[in-house]
Amino acid sequence: MNNMNQIKVLFVCMGNICRSPTAEGVFNKYIKDMGTSDRFIVDSAGTHAYHVGEPSDPRSQQTARSRGVDLSKIRARKVAPSDFEHFDYILAMDSANLQILMNDCPSQFADKISLFLDFAPNQTEQDVPDPYYGGSNGFDHVFDLVEDASAGFYNSVIK
Repeated sequence: MNNMNQIKVLFVCMGNICRSPTAEGVFNKYIKDMGTSDRFIVDSAGTHAYHVGEPSDPRSQQTARSRGVDLSKIRARKVAPSDFEHFDYILAMDSANLQILMNDCPSQFADKISLFLDFAPNQTEQDVPDPYYGGSNGFDHVFDLVEDASAGFYNSVIK
């Protein structure tokens, strides 16, 4: 399938070491399991440059690995101005990062940005909570939310 028909998805959190790489990994596994990997380009980034070039948080990697998802190759990067034009969907992990994206985004691309959990029909939460400063169960909770939203997002874009 050529590049023009691929659906380009960018997951965004603050530092790109916990939530958005988890979303990237979970969604990549989901589309692989569905046999539709060739229809997507998937990436993740952060609104802040705190961890550029670093691997995902070891706790995120461990949680993902225990559930069959490999995050080891993902490296943190900051959202680039070109991302707004390049990606079809820019999915923010929480409302604070959504606001940063909306502020930075050229108006003609603003309709590409949404909250990731808007696609999670079984969740009452709006924001994927940042597990960075919490206990290990926070990483499991993030994974559960991301799995649910990944399925919902997939079903909304694959007709």
